Amino acid sequence: MAQAETHYTLPLPSFEKPVKLLIVVAPYYKDIADELVAGAKAEIEKAGGSWELVEVPGALEVPTAIRIAYRQSNFDGFVALGCVIRGETTHYDTVCNDSSRALQLLGLDGACIGNGILTVETRAQAEARAEAAGQNKGGGSAAAALHLISLTRHFGDDKNEIGFKPLRYEIQMAGETDGRETA
Repeated sequence: MAQAETHYTLPLPSFEKPVKLLIVVAPYYKDIADELVAGAKAEIEKAGGSWELVEVPGALEVPTAIRIAYRQSNFDGFVALGCVIRGETTHYDTVCNDSSRALQLLGLDGACIGNGILTVETRAQAEARAEAAGQNKGGGSAAAALHLISLTRHFGDDKNEIGFKPLRYEIQMAGETDGRETA
């Protein structure tokens, strides 16, 4: 059982500039979700960060909510929380795979996401993993997002300085460096 296993946990990063995270939770199993959220909040606060919390109906909506916030808000990172317990149908596989894949794609696009959507066989497994005083997967997910934010800041996180620039930007930058006047 996972409780007997030991593993290395990276120390939390420190930040010169405060971090702000969005916690997106699917409270389908409310008691489990509440434990995950408690762990995530505590971890973010331990690193000196702030957070906002939004709820969505289910695990499949978590990536969509994160994408909306990633595109339209100013969060440094995101914590995806929820729980999917295997039932009698293949819906479990769809929810687990699709939510995880969507979060991974957002991460590859540059969003700093800690994935804390539990995918378990039984409620007892979910409770053991969610408990803030136990395995604390909510806190672990927040820590993962914090590490990705730190890495992004280390390599330069100004989204406006990455990728192709509009021609107006190029002219403006050239004017600043060689003394030419720009319109």
